[in-house]
Amino acid sequence: MSTNDNIPGYDTVAVQAWIEAHVTGLEPPFTWTRLEGGHSNLTYLLQDARGRRAVIRRPPMGELLPKAHDMAREWALISALGPTPVPVPAALGFCEDPSVTGAHFYVMGWVDGHPLYNAADTDRWVPQDQRVRYTDSFIDALAGLHSLDPDALGLGDLGKKDSYVGRQLKTWYRSWMASIEPARYDDPRAHSLQQYFLTNLPDQGPARIVHGDYGPHNCLVGPDCTVAAVVDWEISTLGDPLADLAYALNFWPDPMDSVVTKEDAATGVPGFPGRAYMAQRYAERTGRDLSRLDYYVGFNRWKSAAIVHGVYARYMEGKKSTAGVDLDALRLRVDQSLVLAAEAVERLERRSA
Repeated sequence: MSTNDNIPGYDTVAVQAWIEAHVTGLEPPFTWTRLEGGHSNLTYLLQDARGRRAVIRRPPMGELLPKAHDMAREWALISALGPTPVPVPAALGFCEDPSVTGAHFYVMGWVDGHPLYNAADTDRWVPQDQRVRYTDSFIDALAGLHSLDPDALGLGDLGKKDSYVGRQLKTWYRSWMASIEPARYDDPRAHSLQQYFLTNLPDQGPARIVHGDYGPHNCLVGPDCTVAAVVDWEISTLGDPLADLAYALNFWPDPMDSVVTKEDAATGVPGFPGRAYMAQRYAERTGRDLSRLDYYVGFNRWKSAAIVHGVYARYMEGKKSTAGVDLDALRLRVDQSLVLAAEAVERLERRSA
């Protein structure tokens, strides 16, 4: 796609002029290529006249929720994490003048890597004999992030430092309650589990940077089958690192789960170690006590149920087109998430009995 084409969300002439003035090492004109993923943010690969590459990113067009698609947050994270062992793209330039192209945008270094969305991606980019290596790198990057002091990095005001899980339990329970009527669907497990998690809320400990959506889809695997960069930091905040860990572990199917929530999961193919292996490696690298890890596993499963319940409600209410959408599958995902949340609680209770 050339610079003369219509690039949605970007005034290419103005943006290229801004980059020429503010980013060292890139010379317009650029070839623009849309990159998939990254939620609905408008993300493009830029290649300049000398073949050098970078990535540009801005929010989607239209009215946004106040804290959605926060480019300034992403920029702050990759800028602060650049000098640390956590692999992130290089921070090249941030434009906070919306008159340039209608929104904030930033330019970051291009990384030779690929996200893993499904089993086909894994088969293409991570051979079976390299999957333990990838898993080790995946956990080590997260453990490294959780070992950093946000205050020392200038990120101490990234979010509230107290009761990360407690606040989410209240937020997503409100979402569940608000979605019952439009979804025409309720489940008593959603209520009893929320009460259990509130009653048994662990002490958080020192707040750490949590990615919020750490998974194979947001980790670019490089040619050596290790994580070359962690991307999509827009919902990152300060909170409980064990909640972040459990969220990541839930991407890995495990024999102890009675249901499989995604048949073609990127990590569902042979060669990957299980969640117990990953948890042990994380504990060794951080020194954290994981005896109550199933609390966080269950909490994340419950939260997933609440999120999908809200999506299902919007479809049922007619706020989103149902063309091509399998509503029964969405409802099944809610049920499966609640099943897995309850199983995690049962494991936790058995160990504490």
